[in-house]
Amino acid sequence: MCGIVGSFGYKEVSTEIYEALIHLQHRGQDAAGILTYKNSDSKRFYLRKGQGLVRNVFNEAKYLIEDLPGHWGLGHIRYPTSGSAFDLINAQPFHTSYPYGIAMVHNGNLTNYEELKKWLLVEKKILCNSGSDLECILNIFATRLGDLDDKNDFFENLCDSVENVYKKARGGYSVISIIAGKGMIAFRDPHGIRPLVIGKKTNLEGKNEYIFASETNMFYSLGYETFGDVGNGEAVFIDTDGNMHRKKIYNESFTPDAFEYIYFARPDAIINDVSVYRSRLRMGQNLANKWKLIYPDIIPDVVIPVPFSANVAALSLASELGVRYTEGLYKNPFIGRTFIMDSQNKRQQSVRQKLSPQKYEINGKKVMVVDDSIVRGTTSKEVVNILKDAGAKEIYFVSACPPLFYPDFYGISIPTQDELIASKMTHEELRKYLQVDKLLFQDIDGLTEAIIRKGKQHIDKLSMPYFNCDYVTNDIDISQFKKVVDFEA
Repeated sequence: MCGIVGSFGYKEVSTEIYEALIHLQHRGQDAAGILTYKNSDSKRFYLRKGQGLVRNVFNEAKYLIEDLPGHWGLGHIRYPTSGSAFDLINAQPFHTSYPYGIAMVHNGNLTNYEELKKWLLVEKKILCNSGSDLECILNIFATRLGDLDDKNDFFENLCDSVENVYKKARGGYSVISIIAGKGMIAFRDPHGIRPLVIGKKTNLEGKNEYIFASETNMFYSLGYETFGDVGNGEAVFIDTDGNMHRKKIYNESFTPDAFEYIYFARPDAIINDVSVYRSRLRMGQNLANKWKLIYPDIIPDVVIPVPFSANVAALSLASELGVRYTEGLYKNPFIGRTFIMDSQNKRQQSVRQKLSPQKYEINGKKVMVVDDSIVRGTTSKEVVNILKDAGAKEIYFVSACPPLFYPDFYGISIPTQDELIASKMTHEELRKYLQVDKLLFQDIDGLTEAIIRKGKQHIDKLSMPYFNCDYVTNDIDISQFKKVVDFEA
């Protein structure tokens, strides 16, 4: 999971890309990059990228104003799922000079990355020098575009090149690309696993300007109106005159990732025509109904979220139960998201740095604590310890999503089953490990209903292989996974 943005307009775009990346910072903390293209005068790419947060990489205004001129731009913030997190060579955007000049960013992960690297070297004599799977997508796209006749309609050549990516690259990915002197193209994998939204505004001269991004969060501050999503298996191209061209190339089942709604996306985002905020409210409602069914006689004194991704679900859960909601855990906003940190030691250290108990809200009370998920168990265990230290009388731990049993290969950093605590323990063993009085998980049906209940979405089903082992690309050998223990959610 990363954050990507592409902006097409008629003014200097670097500051807009920078602000968009600030809004997407929650999607990655390891590196940031901005590339701009100047279609007049020099006709060249300008690139700056570095390790760390957006504000650290672009800590001087001159980097945006002087070093990154141009009216078209791409931005990326990195959360590594392939390639070293410590090597800047893997940071995006990437670009190549042939043909035309192509720059590209992506969010996602290829399941056949090593196979594609070998194919490019043997068949095309192209060496992929980084550890990023975007380099494979870029070269597959570029070599096909370079082979096509310039006399053909250019958009059709682009669609042919995107189709070549679809034929060869398996996994979940969203891509935005600048073609020098031609325009900007965006496309999603055939199943639409990773998100990609479109924004549109009209400038003072009456010309349309567009933005593509992982989420809609920056649209309001930058003056854009939501213009829908790039569809699964669809290519969307903006030519030099600002005209939009769209074509559905592949028509596979639409299976966007469920974890975007559970954790990754910001609550104010709308992706795949579904409000993240509203879906989390419904997660809390469904979880409350399950609690009342299983534990009708147990009523907590307070409901406390693990901030901030569980706040919305906890708010509606408390309302459904008729129990007071309180933010009994204060989160230091300057500590990063623990799930996307690159080591277990960092996660453990940061939990207590990040969370402080408000003892007056906890001491002597039966506390229901709500988290978005229990993945490795690190945060959950520390949260329970914090609540006990603050004097909680009883602790009921509830998760807004089901237990995670299997790894993900589509852009979430859950590479091995051994990292997933639910795959190693029964429900009762996990409850004892966390040292809580009650433990409850959302079930898959409740989660699915919460996401797809409302909106204009056309979702066929949700991609959630980490819960149900259903890998929609049909190229994952599940025989490599050990048998999962019985687990009552």
